[in-house]
This record gives sequence, structure tokens and C-alpha cells, in this order.
Amino acid sequence: MAYSQTDIDALKAAVAKGVTRLRMNGEEVQYGSLAEMRRQIRVMEDELAGANSGAITVSYPHTSRGL
Repeated sequence: MAYSQTDIDALKAAVAKGVTRLRMNGEEVQYGSLAEMRRQIRVMEDELAGANSGAITVSYPHTSRGL
């Protein structure tokens, strides 16, 4: 799911109020705890940052036997 900064701001506002139930994108969402909400904020921010970066990540394997 694609998140927007508005979604992140709404979730942060709910955390600041201590509310674990909110309406997002027309759906009512109930979180188990504020800690769960904070984890979701990190996921949303990471996804949004990745979507905006446009960078390609390249990784190379490291071996110890010269393979």
C-alpha cells in the first residue's frame, strides 16, 4: 500500500493524543498499542522515503575463499 505524508501525520497525531483507534483512508483502524502505532509510523516513513528516492541499490557478495 502506498502511504502519503498525510497518513503519517494523522497517525502521529493519534499517537500524540494516545488514541489507538482512528479512521484512515475511509477505513477504521484499531491498533493494539501505541508501540505498534510507532512501528507502523516507521514502516510508513521508510516506504515513503524509498518511493521518493528513486535510487537503485546494488549489492555485491563478499566471500572469504576468492569465489
